[in-house]
Amino acid sequence: MSRLNRVADQGEGLVRRWPRVLRDDLLTARADPLPPSEWLRWVPHGIVCLAAFGILLGDLDQLQGDGKLGHGHSAMVAAGQSGAVVLALRRPVLALWSSVAATLAGAVLLRRMLTAGQIDGFPWPWTTWGIAAHLFVLLLLALRVPTRVSAGALAVTALLTYVLQGLWGAWNHSSTGQTAVVLFAAVVVLGSALRGRREARAELGRQTTLTAEERARRTLLEERSRIARELHDVVAHHMSVISIQAQVAPHLVRDPTDELKENLAGIRQNAVEALTELRRVLDVLRSEHPDAVADGHGGGSGTAPHTPQPTLDRLRALVENTRAAGLTVTTEITGERRPLPPGVELSAYRIVQEALSNVLRHAPGATAHVTLAYHPHELRVEVANTRPEREAPPSHGAGHGLLGMRERAAMLGGGLTAGPWAGGGYRVCARLPVGSRTGTAAGPVPHPAPHHQDDEDATA
Repeated sequence: MSRLNRVADQGEGLVRRWPRVLRDDLLTARADPLPPSEWLRWVPHGIVCLAAFGILLGDLDQLQGDGKLGHGHSAMVAAGQSGAVVLALRRPVLALWSSVAATLAGAVLLRRMLTAGQIDGFPWPWTTWGIAAHLFVLLLLALRVPTRVSAGALAVTALLTYVLQGLWGAWNHSSTGQTAVVLFAAVVVLGSALRGRREARAELGRQTTLTAEERARRTLLEERSRIARELHDVVAHHMSVISIQAQVAPHLVRDPTDELKENLAGIRQNAVEALTELRRVLDVLRSEHPDAVADGHGGGSGTAPHTPQPTLDRLRALVENTRAAGLTVTTEITGERRPLPPGVELSAYRIVQEALSNVLRHAPGATAHVTLAYHPHELRVEVANTRPEREAPPSHGAGHGLLGMRERAAMLGGGLTAGPWAGGGYRVCARLPVGSRTGTAAGPVPHPAPHHQDDEDATA
């Protein structure tokens, strides 16, 4: 019962607001320009202006000839009706009232001539050219305004015709009221139909775009799910096997050396960390909102929060793992060491990690030196290696490591340079802005003066 009452109240409210809404629609001078045609551009505007000029000439001839009106009155009525056609290109509602006013003025002037017997059989209250002008105005109006406004304009026109012909009347004239109203109703229906068709086509285009976007999103999700399944079934399985074998291997050897135990423990630790990172990547791939998952604000699988991203506090562990893999690494930290924004810490860690991996892969037997220089507004990261002692084995990588390092630096507003170094080595230098200058443009990164010291002293 309460629902029925609410519906009734809403209907009553609409009924009360309807006159005010219609009044606001019809008593406005706001601009509503006729858009150019999709294929013909401004040709419709030219046709309307040409028609308005023809109406002006024809109306002047009819009013001055058969209507026997003076030049001033004829020009006023003809200019009002033809001008309303041109005005309808930009302000259709205002053009409606201009056409109505010109028609009313012409009907009053012609009625006086008809009553005095000066003319006989003249079309009244709508002249032939007045009907043509008002047809153009109503068509241009119906093409751009809601149907209720077009219906209101037709009602105003019909009311004017009824008042002039039915209530006021005239003598010795040819009645045009009924014919004019029928023509006006037909053109309003035509204009409203064309407007509805145009809106339907626009809505169909929007729906088609949304459907294509949804199809692309669904395809992307399906592809990500397929990649996630393959990573889970293949890579995760092999990493788990490596971890288990590294854990079991010391028990299969009689009296294993400490070095062997240490290397196997490092292999197992690296496998476990790789599995952790792989699980994070799988969560991102399985989620519909990977950005939220990557930021830790949501999850696609409902798992526990992800392990925190690595920071420079884990640099010592990274260097130790690299040394365990057979690469001699020294580190140097200059400036006042302090906590940095998480994005800077993560990017610096990943740049060092990728650079050391490249040294292991492409420079066998070389030594590497890692430098972190803390400045007031930026952090400078450098990884340089000496000349390799032997030729590197063929690499199956796609060369995305250096590109990824550049993107990380550019994302923070910094820059990265990489290239050959003195003595046949290679050097990677990155500048990562922090604080208020994070958005500054990237520039070349100068090479800091080499100053080697022991790792323990540098990180103390």
